[in-house]
Amino acid sequence: MSSLLPFLAALVIVLTSGCSLLSPSPGPVIPTPPPTRVPVSFADLELVTNPASDVAPRVDADVQALLGTVSQQQLLAYVQRLESFGTRNTFSETQREDFGIGAARRWIHSEFLRVNSGGLQVAWDDFPVNINGLITNQRNVIATLPGISNHRGMIVLMAHYDSRTVDPMDGTSAAPGASDNASGVAILLELARLMSARSWNQTVVFAAFAAEEQGTFGSRHFVQDRLLDGRVFDAAIVSDIVGGRPGIPPAVRLFSPGPATSNSRQLARYVDYVAGLYLPSFRVDLIDAQDREGRYSDHREFINVGVPAVRLTEFEEDFSSQHSGADTSDKLDYSYIAEIARLNLAVAANMAGAPPPPQPPTVAPMDEPGAYVLTWLPDAQAAGYAVSFRPVESPDYLPFRFVSAADAGNVALTDFDPNLNYGVSLAAIGPDGLIGQFTEEIVVGPSP
Repeated sequence: MSSLLPFLAALVIVLTSGCSLLSPSPGPVIPTPPPTRVPVSFADLELVTNPASDVAPRVDADVQALLGTVSQQQLLAYVQRLESFGTRNTFSETQREDFGIGAARRWIHSEFLRVNSGGLQVAWDDFPVNINGLITNQRNVIATLPGISNHRGMIVLMAHYDSRTVDPMDGTSAAPGASDNASGVAILLELARLMSARSWNQTVVFAAFAAEEQGTFGSRHFVQDRLLDGRVFDAAIVSDIVGGRPGIPPAVRLFSPGPATSNSRQLARYVDYVAGLYLPSFRVDLIDAQDREGRYSDHREFINVGVPAVRLTEFEEDFSSQHSGADTSDKLDYSYIAEIARLNLAVAANMAGAPPPPQPPTVAPMDEPGAYVLTWLPDAQAAGYAVSFRPVESPDYLPFRFVSAADAGNVALTDFDPNLNYGVSLAAIGPDGLIGQFTEEIVVGPSP
């Protein structure tokens, strides 16, 4: 949602490094641009036809440097520590310090605090689980990094920390859960370590969910509780089974349900686009489905309430090790996990560092075939906008039309195919080249 509030003065925060194996040096605040012309109403906007602009998304040097500080050593240490608790089953021991889900969640909570460079707010999120009359009290671990802007939306990066054997109710047998899903939790901790060392425009939440294996109880509680409290979610990305193995292709599967104009497919295209900018040799394979057949993860609870959400999963799964004592840390590829961490980080840095997503534009056809007028209220933080006219049958963004801040707000764009239906959306671009999240698509064209 576009903000018309006055521009916040630049804020430089010098933070000390967290106590971790490899702590980042305090980085610069992701910059916000000087104020631009902001109309007080649509009536103040002048119509500009096919504006020329040199504003375009590009790789930001600070974000690229941050990606280079992702530590395989840290990721290995996190996975091995989670594995050491023997099992993290929802119905496992809660009082011991060396075994079971209670010890695991206390360690995750303390680790968020330990890697925190000053901005993280770490909290428990308690909820009950009742399965066939068997009741257990569970705890999500939520680390929030507040943004410095007034935008209300939150970006949620998530992973479940519980594990299981073939029997989801077995709380005693070995369930190391290295790939499923210590790998995802390791990425969360690493991202919290790196992102908490600087300030961001938007709020980022790092959520370690419990009781996923029995039916996404933790994420369901989190989503419903926050919505009842008036919170707003911009996007949610889950990393679940991302451990990889030596020799698998340098690629990741991204699951998001259709139709092509759904907000989750829109988020999937955004992740793919940012990956192409920052990690061109690591492929994102977009899959038009909520998940693998018969499977699920925590993103479904966000999708169920209309929030854009996607799942990242390793390109080739080892089904022989899943949900058993064979899912161990020695089988994983930590360079692969590091690439998934960089992908999450690049996407989160663009979303959180760029201006917030604007409101969807009003799109009206002109008398000239294949010509449309887009109207929206520009944001003072935006250096410009990327406008997408995506043929609804196309799985990917096509080349954007770019609009500078000076011309933004009331734009006539021509020369589209009058026989095609398009999904129209736009995203704000910061002066550093960071591109924010795209609006939901508005379908225009010859047929409804």
